[in-house]
Amino acid sequence: MKEQFVPDLIQEFLQHVEIEMGRSVETVRNYELYLTRFYDMMVVDLNHEMRASDIDEEMIRKYRLRLNRMETDEKGSRLTPLTQSYYLIALRGFLKYLARRGINSLDPALVDLPKTHRSQVTFLHLDEVQDMLDEIDVNTETGLRDRAIIELLFSGGLRVSELCGLNRDDINLERREFMVRGKGSKDRPIFIDDTAASRVADYLAVRHDSLPALFLNNSRNSGTVSTSGDYRRLTPRSIQRIIDKYARAAGITKHVTPHTLRHSFATDLLMNGADLRAVQSLLGHSNISTTQIYTHVTDAHLKDVHKKFHSETN
Repeated sequence: MKEQFVPDLIQEFLQHVEIEMGRSVETVRNYELYLTRFYDMMVVDLNHEMRASDIDEEMIRKYRLRLNRMETDEKGSRLTPLTQSYYLIALRGFLKYLARRGINSLDPALVDLPKTHRSQVTFLHLDEVQDMLDEIDVNTETGLRDRAIIELLFSGGLRVSELCGLNRDDINLERREFMVRGKGSKDRPIFIDDTAASRVADYLAVRHDSLPALFLNNSRNSGTVSTSGDYRRLTPRSIQRIIDKYARAAGITKHVTPHTLRHSFATDLLMNGADLRAVQSLLGHSNISTTQIYTHVTDAHLKDVHKKFHSETN
């Protein structure tokens, strides 16, 4: 039987991830990094090219130990348990692929993931979002743009990458809904309220260009002009600076990012009685467990409901 060497199998698996599984180029690139690092770390223990049959529980034990001890910079920083889990998820996916092809290797069920603890979700209350909006000077094109950005993030629950990728033709302000392509190249509908639609319309009304991007960098020193028409499109980093600017101006001490507004969108829905499954769909989460990070909000809300409506004995 022909030998099944790991480097060749990794390349076949990456093609499978991209084509059959339909994952993004970025996901494929990350998987390649994780699996190449696994190979480089472990092949040194062998006196031959690594075969699929060489992967066993002892190799996984050594790999996990090396991952945990690996220094990522000159300061001696190490991989967090969450990052280590990404490496192991990629490896487990690779082993599942081998099993489906009938290639002799380690049972993927024997690759355990490290226990991770998600940090508590940071979100803004409605009055805090309003405080940020109140700090914006809407007498300028930049101010109108920034207000539209914050309104759109809070009203639609978009990821910052989705916001940056929007073109003017993508968004229907009359129907107040449009489609975005999120993680995993999955399309989902975005719904916005009247206020957000009006703010976007106000911004577009003062634009005197024909560029396709919905939100533009107003700096005239944005580098060489691109023939694609995207040379002035705002980047995620630019959006981050905008959000941080107004959060600081409003005196908000929390660390506020574009994703904080997405969290705020979700928590506002849940606190007003939305179903968790509906919120999952609106956020574009493929797994309900991802949406369940917001249950701490509903738990606190349930305490208020109990206090308000439950009868108290004498």
